[in-house]
Amino acid sequence: MRQICVFLLIILSLLGCTSTQDQPSVYLSDRSPLPTIQDQTVVPLRVSVAAVISPQGTAESYQPLIEYLSSKLNRPVELVQRRTYAETNQLLQAGKVDIAFVCTSAYIAGHDDFGMELLVAPQVKTEAVYYSVLIVPFDSPAESMADLKGKVFAFTDPISFSGRVYPTYLVAQLDSDPSDFFERTFFTYSHDNAIKAVAEGLADGAAVDSLVYDFALQNDPTLAQQVRVIHRSSAFAIPPVVTGPQIRPQLKATLQEILLGMDNDPEGQKVLQLLGFDDFVTIEDAAYQPIREILANTPPLTP
Repeated sequence: MRQICVFLLIILSLLGCTSTQDQPSVYLSDRSPLPTIQDQTVVPLRVSVAAVISPQGTAESYQPLIEYLSSKLNRPVELVQRRTYAETNQLLQAGKVDIAFVCTSAYIAGHDDFGMELLVAPQVKTEAVYYSVLIVPFDSPAESMADLKGKVFAFTDPISFSGRVYPTYLVAQLDSDPSDFFERTFFTYSHDNAIKAVAEGLADGAAVDSLVYDFALQNDPTLAQQVRVIHRSSAFAIPPVVTGPQIRPQLKATLQEILLGMDNDPEGQKVLQLLGFDDFVTIEDAAYQPIREILANTPPLTP
C-alpha cells in the first residue's frame, strides 16, 4: 500500500509541474468545416458523336451540350470522337462510351448486331425527320443522278444512310452499281467535307444529310452560289441518340429525362439553339422501318 501511495504522489507532482500556458485551448465555437476532398474516382460520362460533321466542327458544336450534361449530372462528361461511324458503333458495343449520336443506318446495324437502344431523337422545325439531298456544283448541267454517270462522286461514310446508302440506292434504280456508274468515288468521312468537295470542284456530286446542308448554308450563305440541290429524298426518321446495351437503367432514365426537359430549361434552350434543334423527343424503332427496306434493296459496298 505504501508503494502505491508513493507512485500516486509522483504522478500528481508531474502533472502539477506542467504549465497550463503550454496547453492549446480548444473552443467549440471556433469549429470550421473540413476542406472538401475531390473524389478522384468519379468516372466521366462518355459521349460519342458520329462524324456527321468534321471532328473540329463536332467539338465546337457539341461542347455546349457536353457542359450542360456535366452540370445536370454533377459529374465530368467527355466527348469521344472517332473517324468512322463503324468505330462509334464499336465503342458502344464495347461499353467504352455511354451514349452516342449516330446516323440512321448505324443505329439499325447496332440494334440488329448487338442491341443498341434508342434514347431520344432531336426534332427540327417540329419534325423528327431529315432528307438525303443530292448536290452538284452550282454551274453543273446535271439535273438528276442519271446525269452524273461517268463523273466523280463523294460519299461521306461507308455506312452513312444519306451519304452512301441512299445515293447507291438511286444508282441501283438505274440498273447499275457505283463502281461501274461513276468514274471514281471517294469518302470524305463527314457531310461538311462532302459539301466542301463539291463546292471546290473536287467532286461532281455528293449526297448529304439535309440538316447538315441547311446548317452549312446558314453559317456560310456564299455556299448557295457554289452548290445546288438537284434531288431530295422522301422524309426519313432522323438520326437518333442511342445507348449501348450495358448502360445502367437508372442512368439511361436520368439521361432521357434531362434531354427531354431541355426545351423547358432556359440554359437547355440556349444549347438546343446552338445545335439547331427544337427539342428532343422519344422515338420508336418502327420509325426506321422504311430505311431498313431501302437497305435490303441496296447493293452492299464493293471495293
